[in-house]
Order: sequence, then structure tokens, then C-alpha cells
Amino acid sequence: MRNKENYGVVYLVGSGPGDPELLTIKAKRLIVEADVILYDQLPGEEILAMMPDSAEKIDVGKKAGQHTLPQDKINEILVKKAKEGRMVVRLKGGDPYVFGRGGEEAAELHEEGIHVEVVPGITSAIAAPACAGIPVTHREHASMLTIITGHEDPTKNDTALDWKLLAQFKGTLVILMGVKMLERNVSELIKYGRNKDTPVAIIEKGTRIDQRVTTGTLASIAEIAKQQQIKAPAITVIGDVVSLYKELKE
Repeated sequence: MRNKENYGVVYLVGSGPGDPELLTIKAKRLIVEADVILYDQLPGEEILAMMPDSAEKIDVGKKAGQHTLPQDKINEILVKKAKEGRMVVRLKGGDPYVFGRGGEEAAELHEEGIHVEVVPGITSAIAAPACAGIPVTHREHASMLTIITGHEDPTKNDTALDWKLLAQFKGTLVILMGVKMLERNVSELIKYGRNKDTPVAIIEKGTRIDQRVTTGTLASIAEIAKQQQIKAPAITVIGDVVSLYKELKE
């Protein structure tokens, strides 16, 4: 597929939450057909192994706080490879438009006259809790769901997170990329009035065979996380739905 200026097409492809069987059929096809693949660390070894030998593979290594390449350099490579007329896959963990900077990359490519197609992926914000036995919504426990990032761009002057508003929220709160700032995040929620006994779960490597779930409360989870040496990738689920974990985990 080529656009009218003989540029290649760039596909922003979500690889899903980690389990290779949750990769979409379309995503797998594009990975196999790609001329160039720029990939993160989140997709996992099984999915990265699907990349064909014929493809040029570029590890951009993005994960919270650790970037092999800065975002502007990634954008530059996407533009360059597409202008060479090549089929480019930008492979991301989860969904490209859920805290994946897919919107920034799409805007840059559109500005250069390059056609972009987004291939959605299953976000870990929903899949990881589901595989852990935690429904993010439940008729008796939560009719609202909010997903936030726990790792904002450090170059931003002010946080875009309204902790006072989030503390008053009665539904399920899911925090992505929040391991490093866990203590700050739960402290802010308690500070602004969220019940310190609210159930919390941290899900490491969600949907994968080595998934691990750690539970506690807003008041206790930061210390428990230290004791358990929790590491990224992990998501934090806050709300009454976490109380269903023991009942539904089997």
C-alpha cells in the first residue's frame, strides 16, 4: 500500500497487553509483511520473534524513564523510512493511542504528507485486571472507569492530573506506568480524601504466563510493593472491584 506521493505507509500497531495470543490478526499480518519495524520493549519476546528476517528492525527501547531514542528521533526515522517508499510498522505495547504517544507520531507523519493507519491493540488497563480476576466495571461496585498515566513527561511544567478530582471519583481508577511514582500517587489520593482502606491491586506482567498480582489498600500498598520488589511493567487498580480478586481469580 503506497500513497499518492510514492511514500510508504506507516502503521501504528498496538501489540496488546503481552500475551501473544491477544495480538490481533491484522497486527500479526502487518508485522510479517513490514519492510521496517520500530519496536518498544513492551510487546514481549514472543511477539518480537514474529518479525521477519527480511525486515529492518529498529529497537527504540521506550519504557518509563528509559529511552534508547528520544521521541523526536523516532519521528525522524518514521518519516525517513516512509519517504523511502517502505512499509513501516511502529510496534507499540498495548494500544497506540493509550499513553503510547501515537497521536504525536501520527501528527508528525500527517504534517509530512505521509499516510498513517492506526491498528488498535488491547490495552493492559482492561486486559491485565481481567486476567487477574478483577472486572474494571461491575454493576454493584463500579459504573465508571478512569485510566491515567502514573508517569508524566518530566519536561512538563505542571502535572495534568487533578488528584483532588480523582480522589472524589467513586469508580475504578487504573494507573498505567505507575510503579516508580506509586507512593506519590496513593499519598495524593489519601491527601485529597480517598478512603485509605480502598482496595488496591498491582498487576505485574499482566496477561503473561509470569503475571503476578499483589493486593493491599491505599494506606498499605506502597510498603507492600517495596517488600515484594514490584517492578515494571505493572498497572495499579484502585477501587472496590479489587475486592472481587480472591473470588474470581481461579
